[in-house]
Amino acid sequence: MDVPELLEAASLLVPEKIATENDITVSDVWEYLAHDEWEVALDLLEELGDVHPLPVGFWENLAIAAERMSLDRSAAWCHWRGFETRHGILRADLTLRTAAGARRHTPISGAGVLRPMWNIGNRTASGEPALDIARLWVEFMPSLEPGGRASVRLAPLDPARWRHLRPGLVITMHEARSVAGTAVVLEVQQPPAAVTA
Repeated sequence: MDVPELLEAASLLVPEKIATENDITVSDVWEYLAHDEWEVALDLLEELGDVHPLPVGFWENLAIAAERMSLDRSAAWCHWRGFETRHGILRADLTLRTAAGARRHTPISGAGVLRPMWNIGNRTASGEPALDIARLWVEFMPSLEPGGRASVRLAPLDPARWRHLRPGLVITMHEARSVAGTAVVLEVQQPPAAVTA
C-alpha cells in the first residue's frame, strides 16, 4: 500500500463519534487526505489514537506511512503505541542524576532508543536485586539532560515481570549497574483485550 492507502486504512479503524479536545474527528482526516495533506492527516490520526484505544493495525499502518514519508520520530512513536496496545501503558516521572553524580554526561534520546536496566523490586534466586530492561520514551521532549526531570513511558523487554507495578512506587534506572535516575510510577494500564488483535 502507498501512503494515502495506509492512512485511509488507519482512518477506517477510528469510530466516527471520537473527537479530540479540539473537536477533530475522522471526517477532518478525510478532508486532509482528499487534498493530499498526508503529514497533517497522520498527525490528526495520532491525536485521535490518544483519545480512544484503537487496534494494533491502526498504529502499524501509521508507522509504515510515517516511515515512507521519512518522519522518523513519528514512525518511532507509532511503533511505540503499537507496543503499548499489545502490552499496556507504563508511565513514570523520571529524574536523572546530575552529570557530577552519574556516569552519564550527555542527554538521553527521548525517542525510545535507550534501553536501560531498572530495579523494579524483582529478586534473583539468591535474593539479590534483579535488574529488568525497558526502553525509555521521554514525553514532550526530544531528549533529557543529566539532572533533568520528565514524564517518561517505558516499554519492558519482558512485560510480565512489570505487572506488579502500581502508581506511587519508586523504581531506579541503572546504566552499567550504577544508579542513573529515580522514577515514580504514574500510570499502569493493562492492554484492552478488544484492541490487541
